[in-house]
Amino acid sequence: MKASWLFAGSISAVLVSSPVQGAALTSWDFNTKLNQLYFRTDATVQPQVQLIFNPTRLVIDLPGITLKKPETVRRRFGATVEEVRIGLLDDRTTRLVIAFAPGYTIAADGILVRGKSPTSWIVQLPKKAQKNGLEVSLNSAPPPGLFAGVVSLRSEMSWLESRVKGVANEFPSLRTGMFFLDLDTGRYLDIGGDRVFPAASTIKLPLLIAFFQDLDAGKVKMEEIMVMRRKHMTVGSGVMQYRSPGTRYSMREVVTKMITISDNTATNMVIDRLGGIARVNQRFRSWGLRDTVIRNRLADLKGTNTTSSKDMVRVLALVVKGRLLSDSSRERALYILRRTVTKTLLPSGLGRGASIAHKTGDIGFLVGDAGSIEMPNGKRYLAAIYVRRPYDSPLARRFIRRVSSLVYTYLNNAGSVNTVFNLEAEEEVELSLDRLNLP
Repeated sequence: MKASWLFAGSISAVLVSSPVQGAALTSWDFNTKLNQLYFRTDATVQPQVQLIFNPTRLVIDLPGITLKKPETVRRRFGATVEEVRIGLLDDRTTRLVIAFAPGYTIAADGILVRGKSPTSWIVQLPKKAQKNGLEVSLNSAPPPGLFAGVVSLRSEMSWLESRVKGVANEFPSLRTGMFFLDLDTGRYLDIGGDRVFPAASTIKLPLLIAFFQDLDAGKVKMEEIMVMRRKHMTVGSGVMQYRSPGTRYSMREVVTKMITISDNTATNMVIDRLGGIARVNQRFRSWGLRDTVIRNRLADLKGTNTTSSKDMVRVLALVVKGRLLSDSSRERALYILRRTVTKTLLPSGLGRGASIAHKTGDIGFLVGDAGSIEMPNGKRYLAAIYVRRPYDSPLARRFIRRVSSLVYTYLNNAGSVNTVFNLEAEEEVELSLDRLNLP
């Protein structure tokens, strides 16, 4: 059954069929390139749509449709479509809201609501919007100068870059790539951040985020039971491989072991639960990741699964800025990442009292680490670093520890003119402006 409507003013769409009591929203997504909201329910639904101004938002109510989890989900997208919210209007109605950034308006007659079936719907936004009386292209992509659409990049930390490159010269056998981002100032360190490396076990970080996205969408539950099959079981890190096929685990146990002890068998179970490799890769692409690709199940000892430092920092930025997960899921994901057992890479260079939510990777010829760091003074920054090395060489860990310590000490003292560094004059002025909190 297909239906299409053009709307003007307040708008509502009605199908002949009636909703089923107890039906639920099963999935939804917003395509920023096409400016389309897609949603699916497990029974017939009659969407009721209103366009509201000051500020502009498109409200879609689904009578007779409930949520598997009652809490409101918020997902941020970009400069024009600022946010999509999913929540309950009352105990029998789900409300979806497409919220536009301040100053943007759209014409009601450009909105198209199309029922692909009585349970599958697309809300198409117009190609043009108005801002401050001028017609502009309705493009939800973030404006230039925003990293991942959420952090305004300010300038490179040139003094720090020269020091880190000096350290790298002391380790000629290593090939490195790194990206560090100060969340408070937008200043960054980019040395080979776009270089593609084997992801090793750091691939488990975006997998964790994808799992919590599905948790927010009601597709999975923390206490649901998964059965470990022989196809999941593999060598390398973890303890689940030593249990018998058919062993049952809660999803909470599986995702926690995937991160904290880097269990490869648990990772394969998560990949399957998320719909398989192809669907996971599609999810990664939807986040704007260019280099993060799963090609084989774990243990991927040959390093066919890939990523880059910038991709990992992008994921972390989207998470900590509230773009991918609900507030509760973000905190639960970061809590699990803080419990990562291996502390020999980025954590080894941090000062006392600092905390890090991170995931490491090690496949012999490569080590990597990516995480979100919070200093005792409240400053936050994101970090990702990869190092190719002679097989099992301890030099990689020494290099990462020194880089991590350099970055931490630099940022820890960046709020004061009297730093421990012998800064060039121009850099010293920049730091003093940071301390004064000036624009």
